[in-house]
Amino acid sequence: MSHAPIKPPVITLTAGPVQGYPAVLEAMARPMGYDFDPSFQAFYEETALKCAAALRWPDPALIIQAEPAVAIEAMAASVISKKDVVLNLASGVYGKGFGYWSARYHKEMVEIEVPYNEAIDPQAVRDAFAARPDISIVSVVHHDTPSGTINPVVEIGRIAKENGALLLVDAVSSFGGMDIHPEDCHADVFITGPGKCLGGTPGVTFIAVSPAAWEHMVANPDSPTASILSLLDWKDAWSREKPFPFTPSVAEISGLAAAIDIYLDEGPETVWRRHALTAEACRRGVTAMGCDLWAAREEIASPTTTAVRVPEGLSDTAIIASAREQFGVILSLGRGDTLGKLLRIGHMGCTAEPIYAVVAITALGGAIRALGGRADVSAGVEAALDVIGNATA
Repeated sequence: MSHAPIKPPVITLTAGPVQGYPAVLEAMARPMGYDFDPSFQAFYEETALKCAAALRWPDPALIIQAEPAVAIEAMAASVISKKDVVLNLASGVYGKGFGYWSARYHKEMVEIEVPYNEAIDPQAVRDAFAARPDISIVSVVHHDTPSGTINPVVEIGRIAKENGALLLVDAVSSFGGMDIHPEDCHADVFITGPGKCLGGTPGVTFIAVSPAAWEHMVANPDSPTASILSLLDWKDAWSREKPFPFTPSVAEISGLAAAIDIYLDEGPETVWRRHALTAEACRRGVTAMGCDLWAAREEIASPTTTAVRVPEGLSDTAIIASAREQFGVILSLGRGDTLGKLLRIGHMGCTAEPIYAVVAITALGGAIRALGGRADVSAGVEAALDVIGNATA
């Protein structure tokens, strides 16, 4: 049975993978290097050091040759031991999901779970330590992308440090789009990648690991080696003097280096500002149009993803299909427990530009109207333009 070819979207405004910068894609098309060649080994070392500079971390970044979900699972396998009591903070699908990985390795888990349009209260973390001073590891997702909400990881990290616990942070869809770094939040393992706010591709991950976390891994008899889930295997691979455990993702390393160059050359503060402005314009447009934001409070709404409640009487899949068919714009559905309840507009990398907020509002509102729903697209666009105009005046 043959199918007609499906035309690619004109504009991708999803919560990831995102549209890559042309310079990243060009870098990935370079001739393939040999991993034992000194020139590639030197390039890999330089890339690890560039990533560390972007993270504002004193040690070379650990690069994992897989997308961030693999690295997050590897973090659970490598760090968590049968002696550890883990405090898992679940404010969304990904935070909840880490608890299932943790369960394979920990002694016990204490979990704080809030509605998936809310954020973790730092006081609840303090109370958890008061009730269970034996907590040795805290795990948190900074931006739980399926909800478009942000957790206060700086405050959470401070509490973890005060109580002598290691902090594991998933910053995959926040780093590069806002002002957050591993030292800011006292992270012991801080995971991110180029495929979201840095406008790269999702095939590799880079990580900051503290000395305390390395010591914990070395002391963990169950920390894997000779495994795709081993962080220890790659600990020293950044150095041109050390061999790679297995073949690195050569083209992806070229793309990663290009994405970091773009970020550092533009200036992190400038990058954060355009992410924030695009998201603010989008939020104003969404609400002016007559739709509801998913986040319980605007202050916890992410500057890298805007989540919008599905209007009553309409379906998420129908809206996505209509926006794609009419305007060539692709948006994201929810995931897991948020599937069917919200739609997501990504503001990451090269689409974290204010004009894309106008595009998103037009496509979303036009799709809702085409399906018989109510959306004042003109009011939405005007509200977004007011935000943009005020910021650039």
